[in-house]
Amino acid sequence: MIKHIVMWKFKEGHEEEMNKFLSDLMSLKDKIDVIRSMQVGVNLNKNSEFNAVLISEFDNFDDLKAYKENPEHVKVSNFCKSIREKREAIDFEE
Repeated sequence: MIKHIVMWKFKEGHEEEMNKFLSDLMSLKDKIDVIRSMQVGVNLNKNSEFNAVLISEFDNFDDLKAYKENPEHVKVSNFCKSIREKREAIDFEE
C-alpha cells in the first residue's frame, strides 16, 4: 500500500477557492478507481504554515502514477496551482 500525503499553503484571500478545490479533490474518489482511500482536511492549527492536507492510499506506485496523470486529477491540480503558495508531498510504502 502506498500512502500519498500532500499539504498546501494557499494565497491569502482565497478561502472560497480553497474550499472549492478541496471539494473537487474529494470528488475524485468517485471518478478514479485506483484510489483506495482519500481524506481531505483543513488545518485547525493556526500556527502551522499549511492550510490543508490530503491523505490518500493506492495499491502501488503504478496506481499513484495513473492517478496523477488522470485528466480529472490534472484539472483539479491545475486549479490548485492557481491559488496556492506552497505545496509539499511525501509518498511512502506501508
